[in-house]
Amino acid sequence: MSVLLEVEDLVRHFSVRSGLVLGKTVGVVRAVDGISFTLNRGETLALVGESGCGKSTTARLVLRLIDPTSGTIRFEGMDISSLGGEPLRKLRRRMQIVFQDPFASLNPRMTVGETLEEPLIVHDIGDRTARRARVNQLLSLVGLAAYHAQRYPHEFSGGQRQRIGIARALAVEPSLVVCDEPVSALDVSIQAQVVNLLKDLQARLGLSYLFIAHDLAVVKHMADRVAVMYLGQIVEIAPKDALFSEPRHPYTRTLMTAIPRPDPHRHGARQLPGGDVPSPMNPPSGCRFHTRCPFVIERCRDEMPALRRWSDGHFTACHRAEELPPVGEVIEPGHVAPMAAKRLALYAKRRAEAGAAAG
Repeated sequence: MSVLLEVEDLVRHFSVRSGLVLGKTVGVVRAVDGISFTLNRGETLALVGESGCGKSTTARLVLRLIDPTSGTIRFEGMDISSLGGEPLRKLRRRMQIVFQDPFASLNPRMTVGETLEEPLIVHDIGDRTARRARVNQLLSLVGLAAYHAQRYPHEFSGGQRQRIGIARALAVEPSLVVCDEPVSALDVSIQAQVVNLLKDLQARLGLSYLFIAHDLAVVKHMADRVAVMYLGQIVEIAPKDALFSEPRHPYTRTLMTAIPRPDPHRHGARQLPGGDVPSPMNPPSGCRFHTRCPFVIERCRDEMPALRRWSDGHFTACHRAEELPPVGEVIEPGHVAPMAAKRLALYAKRRAEAGAAAG
């Protein structure tokens, strides 16, 4: 696969101002703080994490809806980090977004036909007849009828509105579509329909998705690779199957245990983080998850872990990734030492012995 999007050391800090004229900077929110990833053509990369971790800010940076503080964004081989004016407007044809709220993302004063025709007019695509034909084609593509073009958004259900939002994103034939939690505002039964529609469109049109979500059940069905974010940083990135079968970062494991289980009689160990999410204005030193991690050691408090290779395509930012117990073994916060420390040392010893025997 060829690389469509490449992000390197991307940073976005927001100044916090105070005073009568808001002229004094009193702090900085580190919304995105040095992340790197790639997205291949025809691939779905999911960004997951708790609310406020920087997922949506990352999406807006990639689309150049906001300017990065530093870092590099390459799209189709071109550096777009500081692109502006007419070149940036032309680039909009190649990258589009589907918003989270299907009710707020459509203009209530415009018919569906006018909504879908607007991006074609902005980018000067086709004449009036060609644009009308394109509108009908888009409606058919997302499972709606041609007569829906004459209706207004309030005449549709939430799922239908999101289909219209998807059609609008596809109007100018983009190669990258950012899906910013596109199903979180929908009923569960409708979520499945929209997710299946997105997968079908990807197969038919060769689209690449940057899929932002906090529902890992949806991510498991939708993604090819998953990047886990915490406090503005990527702490783990891996192919979907590898991440769900063998998560190596403690934070990823806590997210996994939050996935609802359809069998009420199936009970499993749950690993819940302690404390609250720290403020992005004052993130902890060292590993940013160390204030809530049940496996924390002194090194975690002082040294920020680098994103290291665990296996093919699987990277994690944890000092103790090799020492963590199997996924089924859970140590609750507050019970790490001394018993947990002994157990972790035992696991590390067994792994070392197994590696020596294999060698």
